Amino acid sequence: MSDFSHIDQSGHANMVDVTTKAVTTREARAETYVYMNAEALARIEAGDHHKGDVFGVARVAGIQGAKQTSSLIPLCHPLMLTKVAVDLTLQADQGRVRIESWCKLDGKTGVEMEALTAASVAALTLFDMVKAIDPAMRIEGLKVLEKRGGKSGHWQA
Repeated sequence: MSDFSHIDQSGHANMVDVTTKAVTTREARAETYVYMNAEALARIEAGDHHKGDVFGVARVAGIQGAKQTSSLIPLCHPLMLTKVAVDLTLQADQGRVRIESWCKLDGKTGVEMEALTAASVAALTLFDMVKAIDPAMRIEGLKVLEKRGGKSGHWQA
């Protein structure tokens, strides 16, 4: 059984003990896509959605989501994030909005879950704000793009 397992010696799920791990700079990027109809994309692009700046609200929601990851995901460590960024890019020719998040800290555990949560919450917020125009929207392709730091070093999809 690994020293860094969520399963303790009795077979019960517990938070991993990272006490002995080294503090390193850790980063992760994640992405997802929100597919929607042309009318919804056009309204977002024109900036005339009746709910205001939907990208701005989704960006802030994603940042807030990353900061709350340990409250949402069981056994996830509460982390002192030093940077969270969420970028939304309209890709009208592909019928979608691309959301990319980036999280960073100096700590003992990675930030992949925070990056995934940031992208997810931003996508859900965008969905919520635009659903009246396109109730058939869909969110697809949530994944980690890259991680840096820690014992495993650099990984990229």
